[in-house]
Amino acid sequence: MSCTRRVAVWPKTAMTSGVCAPVLALCLLVAVPASAEWLRQEQPLMGTRVAVELWAEDTSAGERAIAAVLAEFARLDAMMNPWNPDSELSRINRQAGSEALTTTPEIVAVVARALHYSALSEGVFDISFASVGQHYDYRAGTRPDKQQLAHSLPNVDYRAIQLDVESRRIRFLKPQLQIDLGGIAKGYAVDRGIEMLSERGFTAAVVSAGGDSRILGDLGDQPRTIGIRHPRKEGEYAVILPLADVAISTSGDYERFFVEDGVRFHHILNPSTGHSATGLQSASILADKAIDSDALSTTVFILGVEAGLKLVNALADVDAILIDAEGALHYSDGLLRQVDP
Repeated sequence: MSCTRRVAVWPKTAMTSGVCAPVLALCLLVAVPASAEWLRQEQPLMGTRVAVELWAEDTSAGERAIAAVLAEFARLDAMMNPWNPDSELSRINRQAGSEALTTTPEIVAVVARALHYSALSEGVFDISFASVGQHYDYRAGTRPDKQQLAHSLPNVDYRAIQLDVESRRIRFLKPQLQIDLGGIAKGYAVDRGIEMLSERGFTAAVVSAGGDSRILGDLGDQPRTIGIRHPRKEGEYAVILPLADVAISTSGDYERFFVEDGVRFHHILNPSTGHSATGLQSASILADKAIDSDALSTTVFILGVEAGLKLVNALADVDAILIDAEGALHYSDGLLRQVDP
């Protein structure tokens, strides 16, 4: 992987020079000539904040490119939002349990990659978690009762998702099975954004969607500095990373959650139990593409430290930084050799 992986623990506030908010902050560390400029826009899309930043020799061309990427995010959001009854994903959830449906190339690509990680992780990553996840409401602080859980949990089974890539047809073998692409769709959209910018000739850019980012190029003579949010200290970072030409995704138990009787219920569900995964506060993955780092950050979060690092260490061009339930940092083998003393 073409990325710089020197890692340093940085227990300082977010306002310290060199790192900026939000979670995977991307900061400019060098002066730039007046003939060109960095452009940046962001919008609320896909349930998070989507940001596009690029180095533009031509301001108008840069602004058009950013607008095109944000429009692509909006298109994919309208297609893959499970809470929008008019979305293609909602149509699939309503009908695929009774008949095979022809769907879009984009959904086929995302579901196919999701099923790849389901098989790789033996079901730890499973987009059919939505069969249970639909009964959680993190804003209202409610979760499925024992009866709902017992009824819904048998429908969590990626093996019951039939996908024919060539014909673009999808069917669920369990009538009440539901899918949610939230653990992988943002990564797919980030990759699409970088592809669009590359096709237009841009060589330095960042596309981010919440905890998922992909960096194209660098700052000329040095990489960008990215901070991984401290999961328990607002406004602080647990780790800073100088990176270039790489994707990074972070899954954490602080993104969507509520606390009941001292127990934190968050949105990263263990498909085998239907309950929030335990053992980690945060899992960050470095990979070549955001669709992979996105899916793997969820997978590793559920697996925990030992099994998660075992998986990552077995994969080429993938690294991980994990923060366990006690707040201790753990690194994959590739990063461990480069951690600052």
